[in-house]
Amino acid sequence: MPQFPSLKAVTCAAVLGVCLFALTGAKEKVKSVSKPGDFTSTTIDFGIVCSDVERSVDFYTQAVGMTELDSFDVDASLAQAVGLSDNQAFRVHVLVLGKGENASKMKLMEFKKAPGKKSNQDFIHSTLGMRYTTIFVKDIAAANLRMIAYGSMPLSKGLQEIPDGRFLGVYRDPDGNFVELVGPKAKK
Repeated sequence: MPQFPSLKAVTCAAVLGVCLFALTGAKEKVKSVSKPGDFTSTTIDFGIVCSDVERSVDFYTQAVGMTELDSFDVDASLAQAVGLSDNQAFRVHVLVLGKGENASKMKLMEFKKAPGKKSNQDFIHSTLGMRYTTIFVKDIAAANLRMIAYGSMPLSKGLQEIPDGRFLGVYRDPDGNFVELVGPKAKK
């Protein structure tokens, strides 16, 4: 005589199916939440918390070649109200790559009263989260020499050619964050 599943098993399977269907449908909705015209800028600015902000500003301006635009203070109450800190005030140093309104901006800051903890920086897969910054250069050989002169040695044995014919060098900033430089070797 054939065995039929119990009512409890059928109910559980139905509930699971409805949940999976709902989740799949939700994913489809998330894909279409925004449109390209919803943004006022196509540039993404990003912030890095540093152990020594002056040293990091020096690295990114002198070794990488960015320009410091300005700095501004974020008071403790605003920082707490928007969820950025636990009532810690801080100063943000704004660096820019290039000129114009579409130039990428890097915001460097330090919390002297509440220093952050270092994450595992052995490899990009060692810790979750944003892991490296890619900067596209016109002359990778010149950029590589600038990094070496600053004291930031490439992690690989020299520059590595990538499939599209450009070259890649990976370095570390003063806090050990990965900085990837990509570009052609300038023709002489």
